[in-house]
Amino acid sequence: MKKNTFSIIEMAKAAQKAAQNSLRLSSQLKDKVLQEMAESLWQKRTHIIKENQKDLSLAQKNKISKAMLDRLMLDDKRIQSMSQALRDIATLSDPVGQVLKAWCRPNGLWIHKVRVPIGVIAIIYEARPNVTSDCIGLCFKTSNSVILRGGSEAINSNIAIYEILRSVLVKNNIDPAMINFITTGDRSVVDELLKLNDYIDLVIPRGGEELIKKVVSSSRIPVIKHYKGICHVYVDEWADLNMAEKICLNAKLQRPAVCNAMESLLVHQDVAPRFIPLCLKKFYEANVEIRGCALTQKIAKGIPIKLATEQDYRTEYLDLKISVKVVKSLEEAIEHINTFGSHHSDTIVTENYNSALEFLRLVDSACVYVNASTRFTDGGQFGMGAEIGISTDKLHARGPMALEELTTYKYMVFGSGQVRS
Repeated sequence: MKKNTFSIIEMAKAAQKAAQNSLRLSSQLKDKVLQEMAESLWQKRTHIIKENQKDLSLAQKNKISKAMLDRLMLDDKRIQSMSQALRDIATLSDPVGQVLKAWCRPNGLWIHKVRVPIGVIAIIYEARPNVTSDCIGLCFKTSNSVILRGGSEAINSNIAIYEILRSVLVKNNIDPAMINFITTGDRSVVDELLKLNDYIDLVIPRGGEELIKKVVSSSRIPVIKHYKGICHVYVDEWADLNMAEKICLNAKLQRPAVCNAMESLLVHQDVAPRFIPLCLKKFYEANVEIRGCALTQKIAKGIPIKLATEQDYRTEYLDLKISVKVVKSLEEAIEHINTFGSHHSDTIVTENYNSALEFLRLVDSACVYVNASTRFTDGGQFGMGAEIGISTDKLHARGPMALEELTTYKYMVFGSGQVRS
């Protein structure tokens, strides 16, 4: 047996044992530990930033994109946000042990449907080191053990965060195998991990489509994921155009390299002549590469626009690029989104109540908005403290995954000697 194979098996076994023992942890103790984790992150921020600088220097040498560098970078403000996310998680109700439903059968059996942890969760992710602390906090709160495998581009940042948070468990005499980080860059370890269905209950990949498809195709363990974030803003014929412009600029420009950024803009033909020239001019001034339909090119005279292909409408750019299409109706917009989108996050800008309801009802996405930026698809923004990831699946979890999504349930049945005849 390979050494690496043995080590990952031993890690998974230890994580499973720790998950079983964690059921004895009280909500009060877990919340205390989370508060201490938050404080420790903030107190040791200088060390985290120093390690992050190593990752940034190597990333710059490797000439990764500006948008990806932004995902990787940590500063005081971002570490403060990571720390606050842990504090927020601590203030939320512990879902473990929550009775979802209870009823009594005619024979006197009392049946309780109760939330319980999933068990051991493996998370494979890229770039953003804040994912490390978010996932540790959410899994610990829900009494799940976690095995983390971050990307090589953030290895120093991730290890620093992991070691700081792990030390808090040790200080509180809690099994440190509740949180685990795979430090080796050997990719065969991930291949072995994905076969450990006897010890690991769920895999959540976070990253590019290539990574996620590889995990799905290789895993013997159930996987929750989203492949892409092709998010749309549809500017309806009844839209407040000033509001629409504000929403579009935020959805695309605030952080273009994240999965909830807008990738495609749809505009109703009745407002396109007024809206497109002004909005696309601001995109152009912000160095956004624009790819649009023939009518978009005609309307936006003087603004360089490449003719969009069908592939453009299916592309998650994660960069300063956008596709644009003029549509004839709300129905065409909905059909376009359901055909070319990724079922992640889509919004309509409209003052028409019926149009809003139709969009909400018929767009088949995890998060559907009226008059708001797609950038709000986020566990923290939804009041969940943080998120373990975004799911576009339809079974078990959909949308931002936080505390409740990291639980399953079992039936606890109370009898008084009943036997079945």
